[in-house]
Amino acid sequence: MTQPDTPPTFDCADPDARVAGLEAAARAVRAGQLVVLPTDTVYGLGCDAFSATAVRALLAAKHRGPDMPVPVLIGSWSTIDGLVLGVPATARALIEAFWPGGLSLVLPHAPSLSWDLGSTRGTVMLRMPLHPVALELLRDVGPMAVSSANISGRMPATSAAEAVDQLGSSVSVYLDGGPSGEPVASTIVDLTGTAPRILREGEITAAQVAEVLGREVPVA
Repeated sequence: MTQPDTPPTFDCADPDARVAGLEAAARAVRAGQLVVLPTDTVYGLGCDAFSATAVRALLAAKHRGPDMPVPVLIGSWSTIDGLVLGVPATARALIEAFWPGGLSLVLPHAPSLSWDLGSTRGTVMLRMPLHPVALELLRDVGPMAVSSANISGRMPATSAAEAVDQLGSSVSVYLDGGPSGEPVASTIVDLTGTAPRILREGEITAAQVAEVLGREVPVA
């Protein structure tokens, strides 16, 4: 753990520190505070997706406005059913093929949900990350609003130390899962229209998406 005058960083390679870190992170999330967690892409800055105050704090920590909505990470396939207006067959097929992993889906969110993720225009971007620490935390606390752990305009953090350097005391708990490797963005597929569209091609190629869906999918 780091020195007492800085936010605690827990080395998740150590079993005891991992348990303590996940417990501390879960408490922080439930208290409306920010945490940094490792994911399968880059390190993420996260909070309770249903706390508008926490999401505003996340945007403030990144020096970013609500014009770029915050994505939501979830810990299981079934979680999506309570968050969106409906899960089309295309979404089910992509989830079964690529979750957990580097695919984000944009869907109309359930109108009953009381969250404020930014200027979403009634949609939400969802992903299930392929990282054991992230999944364990998500399965404990539920959906989290998670953006890359960096100040807007600077490089996303690929280690807990880089996240500390950028975000400092704006974060309550740092979970160190080791270096994330080369930062590769998730592929974003928009399923809000009459036909799927790829908004960003990343880890999952357009050809892989097309193979699962049995048709060509345009890249916006």
